[in-house]
Amino acid sequence: MERRFILQGVETQASIGIYDYERATPQRVIIDVELCLELNTEPLDDQIESTLNYDIIRETILNIVSAQHYDLQETLARKLFDALQSLDGVRSVRVRTSKPDAYKDCEMISYQLSNL
Repeated sequence: MERRFILQGVETQASIGIYDYERATPQRVIIDVELCLELNTEPLDDQIESTLNYDIIRETILNIVSAQHYDLQETLARKLFDALQSLDGVRSVRVRTSKPDAYKDCEMISYQLSNL
């Protein structure tokens, strides 16, 4: 049996981009993450202390996004990936960052890292 946490569509504002207009104001970024959990970490009771609290996953994402300016989505995705991979009980991770307002003729421009 596999266990996963999936946070899809975490929308936040980020200082991201290489162009002057991107640096001038934060822009919308959408983050999707999927964490595959170690098999031996399934909770044996109905207590939050017995599992990875998904508040921690969400807070990790938001803290990293707001910590600094990122020129590249690749850099932001790597920081997210490394931090989420290091959480207790996490076996593998998929991270996707998306800039939905990058181009008018594209729904979004995304970058993904995964070891699933």
